[in-house]
Amino acid sequence: MRRLGVGIDFGTTNSAAAVFDGERVTLVPLEAGAVGSQASEHDGEIMPSATYIDRGLQTCTGREAIRRYIDDNTGRKVELVPEVIGKASLAVGHAGADSRTPGETLTVDVYGDAMTDIGLQGRLFRGVKRLLGKNDVRRLMVFDHPFRPVALITPILLRIQKTLAAGLAGASPEACVGHPVNFEGRDPLRNQLALSRLGEAYRYAGVKQPRFYPEPIAAAVSFLHGSTVATGEHLLTVDFGGGTLDFCVLERTHSGGFRVVATHGIALGGDHIDQRLFRELLFPLLGKGERWKRRGEYSDIDTAFPFEDYEDLLVNWAVTYMLNQNRYTAAVQDCIAHGGAARFKFRRLRELIQQNLGYVVFQAIKEFKARLSAQDEAVLDIPEIDVEVSLTRGGFETLIADLLGQVEEAVDQTLALSGLPRDAIDVVLRTGGSSLIPAVHAILDQRFPNRVVDHDPFTSVAMGLAIADYHGLPAS
Repeated sequence: MRRLGVGIDFGTTNSAAAVFDGERVTLVPLEAGAVGSQASEHDGEIMPSATYIDRGLQTCTGREAIRRYIDDNTGRKVELVPEVIGKASLAVGHAGADSRTPGETLTVDVYGDAMTDIGLQGRLFRGVKRLLGKNDVRRLMVFDHPFRPVALITPILLRIQKTLAAGLAGASPEACVGHPVNFEGRDPLRNQLALSRLGEAYRYAGVKQPRFYPEPIAAAVSFLHGSTVATGEHLLTVDFGGGTLDFCVLERTHSGGFRVVATHGIALGGDHIDQRLFRELLFPLLGKGERWKRRGEYSDIDTAFPFEDYEDLLVNWAVTYMLNQNRYTAAVQDCIAHGGAARFKFRRLRELIQQNLGYVVFQAIKEFKARLSAQDEAVLDIPEIDVEVSLTRGGFETLIADLLGQVEEAVDQTLALSGLPRDAIDVVLRTGGSSLIPAVHAILDQRFPNRVVDHDPFTSVAMGLAIADYHGLPAS
């Protein structure tokens, strides 16, 4: 049987897989491709890194996971009820005079806060890759069952492995698998924990010998395959994905291979930009900055609405339903009942919370961001909460100016680590979904004029991993 190289790119937002036979790289169809106007290049080869778990603890992944979550939860009014956290015994009778006759007791349930969503049909998990390096995230409760992060990503990897097995007439026990340079920060212990968890998940999925390979180097490998980059030239890869921004600098060697000069990575990705847009564009339309007027015992009370108590739960859609507690909803209802122009803002906030619209809002933001990459102005249209916001590309770049500053700083840090000046870089590869943002283009074009190349933003890593696996290329 002809030898094949296998590469698996499990990403924060999307995943892809590829095989290489020594001549041709083939992307593995992980999803059924869209048709008509919805179709796009590599559509069937890119799978959302999503896991849906229903009340029966049955799982599905990819687009089906997202569809199930939307069908089962969007528009559903969330109702939280208290959960039993213990028992208490209360004395309700008197003991006999000789103290040998026991008194009567009543055992009652002790309830905690209203935290259980009784109507929730299933939980959707996306971006779990960002949790792998966090030691304090050991279990996530799913319908009263504790799930380790490993258990939440294994179904995705298992689906990829099964698809590979169907195409290769048998599962491959080996594969080259990608990882960011740094998982959510530069702490070596976090990276070690994340790689340990990721390796465990791969082994559960049937990849018994996963060989880890840095994602930006893999992207460079797929570019160098069949390229005309000359010996001695230096190549810089900028891999800007959903959760991290990764870099590597390679030097071509006389043998036709390469030497890794430097790698670098920071915890900045498309998810962070989406959260910034939510905060800047939607928070003012949901009541941020408004007053909270209500009747007190002796006089009316007028204070700033405590929007800061809602912010973190709003920008993390998977837990937004936790706002359906009286301590949050009572204040919103007060502001609606008070009337005035602000009541419309608080009605939006109430609808977003009660109808479980967090995921819908973030998907609208992602699509809006993509339109701003293709045109000078776009509209963020979310009819579910009666929002329509227009923004120019220039306005968008102003909103994320500090994040763009982090990109610039990270590029300069990578060059400093390599010990090379800017003019020593011969080719710059731009890959990853967030690299499509025009402001990111401008940063790289300004620093490296006429040397920047766009390279398969969603599939370059998977293809490079397959090539690296075939040739047994070193990761450093």
